[in-house]
Amino acid sequence: MEPKTCVVTGASRGIGRGIAERFGEAGCSVAVNYHSSAEAARAVVSAVEDAGGAAIPVQADVTDPEQVELMYEDVKEAFGSIDVLVNNAGINQDVFFENMTHEQWGAVLDVHLDGAFNCTQTFYDDIVGAESGRLINISSIVAKGGNLGQANYATAKAGIFGFTRTLAHELAREGSTANCVAPGFIETSMVTDLPEEIIEQVREDTPLGRIGDVEEVADVVAFLASERSSFITGEVIDVNGGMDL
Repeated sequence: MEPKTCVVTGASRGIGRGIAERFGEAGCSVAVNYHSSAEAARAVVSAVEDAGGAAIPVQADVTDPEQVELMYEDVKEAFGSIDVLVNNAGINQDVFFENMTHEQWGAVLDVHLDGAFNCTQTFYDDIVGAESGRLINISSIVAKGGNLGQANYATAKAGIFGFTRTLAHELAREGSTANCVAPGFIETSMVTDLPEEIIEQVREDTPLGRIGDVEEVADVVAFLASERSSFITGEVIDVNGGMDL
């Protein structure tokens, strides 16, 4: 991947952190978005810089358009226009549907869907104006198969599919692309905090027989952000060890 200017939302931990660090290895300038974990975001910035890139931490609640606009101004001042936006920010509030509150439903949809809308709309002109603009959205295997206790999360992540494919049509008019990455069970705190018996069942249900690494997702995102993906748009790329075969 050649150096680009990138924004990664929800980049203070997990998959977002892995993506930011992978961009750093390519010499990119990276805006490390975070909601409340300032110390963790600063650690990611240091890791990106150690890898050979440039980085700044940018605080914003992606559900708040005004905060996203302030983030845009910070990124513009530091790096100028961006080339790549990765909508990765997300939360989960897992509970069986019969017990799910409207607040739990809305909070998850707000972060995943309103967050993607707010950030994409704010950085849209940059993506369109870039020589090879890239919009990359992070979804989940749960969007395809559902999961117990995750009606809100599965719905939000499935919505990302339609959002990506529609933006792919619209961005194509200007030569930019939009794609989606749908990870399976990846070694992040969301997975490693599960009971061991569930993790073992996931391994058994995965043809490759293991949990995925963050780096394996980040490599796919880096490919989609690169010139090598220039004829790929509107796709949902699974990184799940064959779990939905």
